[in-house]
Amino acid sequence: MQCNTGILDKIAMLLVVIGGLNWGLVGLFDFDLVAALLGDMTLLSRIVYVLVGLSAIYVASTACGKCKTSSKPQQPSM
Repeated sequence: MQCNTGILDKIAMLLVVIGGLNWGLVGLFDFDLVAALLGDMTLLSRIVYVLVGLSAIYVASTACGKCKTSSKPQQPSM
């Protein structure tokens, strides 16, 4: 299987991972890393939250169809 991902896909996935880790920290320790680093609901932290949300929508909408199987059979490596 081969996945062709561009720079937008990589950025979106990075932001989704950051958002997931932040939610994990909130759930486990009641600690919001984004707010701790950028301030509680400052303009910059709100931008990060919006970008994470948009990235999640992008990743969810493009998850199907990004990876496709190659039509050529792979040769075993020696």
